[in-house]
Amino acid sequence: QGLLEESGGGSVQDGGSLRLACVMNGDTSSSYAMGWFRLAPGKERECVATISWNGGQLYYADSVQGRFAISRDNVKNTMYLRMSLLKHDDTAVYYCTAHRSNSLGPFYIANDYEYWGQGIQVTVSS
Repeated sequence: QGLLEESGGGSVQDGGSLRLACVMNGDTSSSYAMGWFRLAPGKERECVATISWNGGQLYYADSVQGRFAISRDNVKNTMYLRMSLLKHDDTAVYYCTAHRSNSLGPFYIANDYEYWGQGIQVTVSS
């Protein structure tokens, strides 16, 4: 198993909700800043949201501000992305990422993250 494993993706209608989860295997999640990136066909890779090692600092892309919420539970070694009011433009493969750092960041550049999950599909239909 890889360091990061996503779950919770799937298909939903416009306006619906999903919650993604990312579990870290074999290490302590509190040693890492973490985040979610997404990649849609024909679009640039986008940083969706990031969270510092202790959850104290959050970052959201303008495109998801007010609709998505990132959180983490370091006891469970799990990071979450609650997505609501989903739109067709949210359709993408979502990647869980981790960057070993005690800094609050924020880290929103893809190259900052040395660990990536396999990605999970989110599809929003009308």
